[in-house]
Amino acid sequence: MNDKKSRNLGRLGLFSAAFFWGVAFVVMKNLLTNIPTLYILTVRFCGSALILLPVCAGKLKKIDKKYLIGGSLMGITLMLAYAFQTYGLNLTTPGKNAFLTCVYCVMVPFLFWGFTKNKPDKFNVAAAVICIIGIGFISLDNNLSIASGDFLTIICGFFFALNIVVTARAVPDRDPVVLVMIQFASAGVVSIICAAILEPFPATIAAADIWGLIFLTVVCTAGCLFLQVFGQKYTPPSETAVIISMESPFGALASVLLYGEVLTFKLIVGFILTFAAVIISETKLKFRQKNKT
Repeated sequence: MNDKKSRNLGRLGLFSAAFFWGVAFVVMKNLLTNIPTLYILTVRFCGSALILLPVCAGKLKKIDKKYLIGGSLMGITLMLAYAFQTYGLNLTTPGKNAFLTCVYCVMVPFLFWGFTKNKPDKFNVAAAVICIIGIGFISLDNNLSIASGDFLTIICGFFFALNIVVTARAVPDRDPVVLVMIQFASAGVVSIICAAILEPFPATIAAADIWGLIFLTVVCTAGCLFLQVFGQKYTPPSETAVIISMESPFGALASVLLYGEVLTFKLIVGFILTFAAVIISETKLKFRQKNKT
């Protein structure tokens, strides 16, 4: 495979992952009608772990204490992120949920600051300010109060950011696919324990819900993980960040077309500001420097 073809396939893989992640917001919203949050997450995580198990079969002997601790911490933070995201989705629209989730990109540099003492730069600070303004346009009502679903989604962004920090500390000198499998397995175990304690088992599961669960597990979780890893292999990091962040616009588009969400002027402004904050934080506007040279 020549370099140009590899780059094009890499970009296609990343765009595909972002697209499916965007559509997943609407699929999740529909599933929540009949299936409680934690049971959806149980199927999604346990199913993804089982899908990855054959891929890791020859590598299981590598698993040691550090793999288990790192993967488990990744799994716990991932489960908390998805739990807050899904509970938030139950109380807000897929489009708002998609854009508010992406604030984790802006939070990551500030969380890394607490672990590495590397201060956020001017782009990170500017992105944070723009992001806060964007959240205000998206979430604040006329009384300057924030809806509970939007608030839960913002908390989910914090846990996604924490998951990235934990993953970055666990990955060095470890096989990432094995770590991800442990992450999914531990997230699934925590989900099913919490589900058994906190939520009633769904009385009935329609055929459409089964297909929705399969889509979330096979395509949006295990499949998109492969697409992301493949795409990142052939795509520069700054370009990868921009493409992956398209998850939010794809989520809003899917919400409008498939869920019937109405985009007000205030909401559109909030979406644009939030997306701009993500681009600034992730790329530091390096693409402008390239255009000037």
